[in-house]
Amino acid sequence: MHIDFYYLAVTTVTLASIYGLLAVGISIIWSSLGMINMAHGFTFAVSGYGAWLVAQNVSTNGVVVLAGGVLTGMLSGAVIGGLAFVPLYDKPNFAVRSLIATLAIALFGSQCLLWAFGPRVKALPPIFPTGGFKFGTASVSYDRLGAIVCSIVLLLAMLAWMKRSRRGLEIRAMMQNPEGAALVGVGLRSTAIAVMMMTGGLAGLAAVLLSRTYFISPFAGAIPLVKGIIVALAGGLGSLAGALIAAALLGLVEALTAVGLGGRFVLITQFLVIIIILLIRPRGIAGMLERTRE
Repeated sequence: MHIDFYYLAVTTVTLASIYGLLAVGISIIWSSLGMINMAHGFTFAVSGYGAWLVAQNVSTNGVVVLAGGVLTGMLSGAVIGGLAFVPLYDKPNFAVRSLIATLAIALFGSQCLLWAFGPRVKALPPIFPTGGFKFGTASVSYDRLGAIVCSIVLLLAMLAWMKRSRRGLEIRAMMQNPEGAALVGVGLRSTAIAVMMMTGGLAGLAAVLLSRTYFISPFAGAIPLVKGIIVALAGGLGSLAGALIAAALLGLVEALTAVGLGGRFVLITQFLVIIIILLIRPRGIAGMLERTRE
């Protein structure tokens, strides 16, 4: 079997950059809020519809459509935070309660999307110019290049904001020690909403960039949610570096599987790799998986 390593490299980087958006969002929510957001897939789906509505009613310009998806994701994240975190965070068994709450939001929200838009899939206009260029023996479309660049730029901008802004410092404090952050005056509710909006924006960007793969539909977020969670688990929940390393690894696994065995075996091989990683390193690649919070 001949493997085109240039094609493999391009596919791996493309998948890793987009999976990284989803996994980093899930990791940040867990490490700062102690919550597994099962509605992250719903945010993905509703962001696609937001981008589609912008394309239908405002402009088909790629930048405008991308902005529509990101802003819809941020709004969805704020709503989920207001419903699942703010009323529950000081209640007993918050981790379980929030898991059930976000799952309920995802199920209810998906049914609302089905009622509002119907079961037919929607397609976005081209976000990036048509055409491409050669990278070694592989052809790289501007669509792929745009997805890689947008993902990297937004992730770097988010990390810079978290490092330099006051709100970003508050989020980092919550990621390191939520109780200590509360004791020194960090507002848990407002910071939680900021976290949910930031991670919702990442999911919104991923939804638009993946709109050619997962066409916009009420349940389009199911598979991206699963992949985001397994990438975050493999990297170690709470570790941004681990999430990015795991995204690259699983992107490589997916690319190799698609080339060697076919697309129908992708999820099987990814789950096998996750099982092997967690057997060897139960706390994930980064080894920073927290103990269950009280």
